Amino acid sequence: MKTNYRILVVDNENDIVDLLRYNLEKEKEFTVITASNGKQAIEHALEFKPDLVLLDIMMPELNGFDVCKKLKNSPSTSKIPILFLTAKENEIDEIIGLELGADDYIQKPISPRKVVARVKSVIRRVYPENEKTIKTDEHIYFKRLEIDTIAHIVKIDGEEVFFPKKEFQLLHFLLSNKGKVLSRNILLNQIWGENVYVVDRTIDVHVAKVREKLGEYADYIETIKGLGYRFND
Repeated sequence: MKTNYRILVVDNENDIVDLLRYNLEKEKEFTVITASNGKQAIEHALEFKPDLVLLDIMMPELNGFDVCKKLKNSPSTSKIPILFLTAKENEIDEIIGLELGADDYIQKPISPRKVVARVKSVIRRVYPENEKTIKTDEHIYFKRLEIDTIAHIVKIDGEEVFFPKKEFQLLHFLLSNKGKVLSRNILLNQIWGENVYVVDRTIDVHVAKVREKLGEYADYIETIKGLGYRFND
């Protein structure tokens, strides 16, 4: 199954952010989240738990070194790989960044192809494919919500509720990956397959139908604006 990685791009220059977003998302295996300053970078890292951070050093409020230090000192974000982006050519700055726990160092002006190649290299090193594959279970319990994939049954508070095939698969996949933000692209590939043409709106319609049937559990399926959906506990 094709894996999708969340990349947090942090830079106060909008042109650079747009350039990196375009080239990363063109690869079809990255979902890009952006921040324009250090404070926002930390907030997004804590909320979205990106798989990798592309981090500018010279920024307002908090510089990249300070952001890196805070992320590496927080248990929930300490293992997220960080690639520094900088216009500086000072070897001391590079050493400081690497000593703080950064995984790589890319000088500006950036080459989009080089950035994408470095990102892929770090992703392959940090996330072996067998660890990154999204798993699903045959039988799942969440409070009083129960999914049995063998019998194709969904029970809510002990009562069976019918879900057509695609809605069942969608609910099962979201709940199997509870807490993860799943892009529409991941959901389309997982439920409909990579070689089937289905528009993003199809996902939104099916999510709405699933929510209708979940009753009190409907709000656990969150819409993450610009990214996709998450079953949040």
